[in-house]
Amino acid sequence: MADPLDSEDGIFGRLRKGVDPKVQEEKTRLANERDLARYAKVQQRMSTAIQDNSTLPTTISNIHIRGATRTRKSFLDRIFNPILSTQPSTLEEAINQVSVGAEKLRRLDIFNEPISLFIDRPDQSDPSTTPTDINFFLSVQERSRLNLKTGTSVGNAEGDAYVNGTFRNVFGGAETLNVNGSLGTRTRSAYEANFETPILSNPDFRFQFGGLSSSTSKIWSSHEEVLKGGWAKLRWLAPGGGKHELGYNSVWRQVTGLADRASPTVRGDAGDSVKNSLTLTLVNDRRDDALLPTRGIFNKSTLELAGWGPLQGDVAFAKAELEAQAAVPIPIPGVKGDSGVSFTTGLRAGLLHPLPLGLNSESKPSRINDRFSLGGPTDVRGFRLSGLGPRDGGDSVGGDVYAAGSANLLFPVPGVGIDKPFRFQAFVNGGRLLALKKTDKEGNHAQQVRQSVKSTIAELGSGLPSMAAGFGLVYAHPIARFELNFSLPLVLRKGEDGRKGLQFGVGIDML
Repeated sequence: MADPLDSEDGIFGRLRKGVDPKVQEEKTRLANERDLARYAKVQQRMSTAIQDNSTLPTTISNIHIRGATRTRKSFLDRIFNPILSTQPSTLEEAINQVSVGAEKLRRLDIFNEPISLFIDRPDQSDPSTTPTDINFFLSVQERSRLNLKTGTSVGNAEGDAYVNGTFRNVFGGAETLNVNGSLGTRTRSAYEANFETPILSNPDFRFQFGGLSSSTSKIWSSHEEVLKGGWAKLRWLAPGGGKHELGYNSVWRQVTGLADRASPTVRGDAGDSVKNSLTLTLVNDRRDDALLPTRGIFNKSTLELAGWGPLQGDVAFAKAELEAQAAVPIPIPGVKGDSGVSFTTGLRAGLLHPLPLGLNSESKPSRINDRFSLGGPTDVRGFRLSGLGPRDGGDSVGGDVYAAGSANLLFPVPGVGIDKPFRFQAFVNGGRLLALKKTDKEGNHAQQVRQSVKSTIAELGSGLPSMAAGFGLVYAHPIARFELNFSLPLVLRKGEDGRKGLQFGVGIDML
C-alpha cells in the first residue's frame, strides 16, 4: 500500500514539486501589505499620542546614538550637545529639535536610511532624574566604508569609461576620500583625488582639497591641453537653499600636440603657463527637474580672479559668467491637470577682462585656454562644437565676451505618458562670441583696455546674433539629457561653422 505522505498530494510530494512562483509572489505581496498596514497603524497611534501630549513639559535627559560604531563621539556631540544645552520646554519642541539633528546625520551621507527615532523614560529610581525627563534614541546603520565603481558616462558632448573609489568616514568625522580615473573621447585621460570633510560637524559647510592630471584633445583648435594642479574649496549651503563655493586653484597648463595645420594663434599660445586663481560660484536651483524642467528657475554665477597682485602665475584676468533658466508649464484647454507641455528659456553670458600681472602696469591679451568657446549640441544647437566666434584659418580660437540664449517648447510624445522622460521639442537659439576689439583712442593702457571692453560689449548687441532653429526628440536619462535634433542655421557669419541636418547631443548642462 502506498504511503499517503509520499503521494503527489502528500506532504513530501508537494515539497518535491516546489513552490509555484506566482503563489509565492502573492503571499509575499499580502505579507508586505499586512506589514505596511501594521506600520501605518503604529505611526498613526504614535502621531496621535504626540499630538495629545505636544504641550507636555519636557526636558531631555540624554540623546543616545546606536549603531555609530565607526563615528567619533566628539563629532556627534557637536550636533546634539547644543540641543541638550538649550533644553526645549515641550515634547513637541523636543521632537522637532532632535529631528533636526537626525536630518543632519542623514545629510552627512555616512548612514543608511531610514534613521529611526525612539523615545523612552529614564530610570525613575535614578535620583538625578526629574518627572519631565525623557531619553531619545537614534538608531543608525553606517554605510560601507569602501565603495568601488566602474562604468561609462556621457555628458557635454563626450563619453568616457571610468573607475571610481570612495572611502567614507575616513577618520570617524564623515570625511570622504574620492579617487577617480577615466579614459574618454575628448578627455583622453583624467585622474583626480580629493578629500572632503564637514566643518564643525555641519553637513552644509564643508572643506575640500584635491589634485588632478588630465589630457584633453581640442580638435577644433588643433591642439591638446594637459593640466596638472590642485585646489582647495569651501562649500556651504545658504539659508535660502542656494549652494555657494569659494576656491583657490593652482594649475600648470600645457598647449601641446599641435596639428600640422595649427594656426599662428594656436602656435603663439603653445607651451606652458601657470594659472593661480580665486573662484566664487553661486548656484540657486528651484527647478522641479534639472534635466527636463517643467517649472521653476535656475541661476548660476561664476567669478574668477587670476594672477592679480599676490596670486602671481603667468596669466592675469577677471572672468565672470552668468547662466539663467526659467521653465513654465503651459495649460491646454480641455485637459485637466498637468498637460505635459512646457516652455523653457535660457540665457548665458560671459566676460573676460585682462588685468596687470603681479605688479606690472600693463595687461596681456588672453590666452586660448582661458577664453570662452561657443557652439555645439549642448549650447547653441545648429552649430558644430566651438563653431561660433573668432577663427584663425580652420581653428576656433575663442573669445573674451559672449552671450547666448535659447527658447524651447516641449510637448509629450503621442502614445507616451506625460510622466515618462520623453518629449518632442521645437527650439530657436542663438549667440555671439567676440574677441576684445583693439582701440586707437589715446590714454594709458588701463583706459585703453576699459574702452576695448566697452566697445566689444556694445558690438555684442549690434545686429542679429548667429541663430538656428529646429525640432527634435529629448530623453532625460537619470545621468544625462539626450537630444536628437534636426537643425537649420538661420543667421551665419563668415567663418562660423554651422550644421544643417541631424545633430545628436548628450549633456548635463544644456542651454
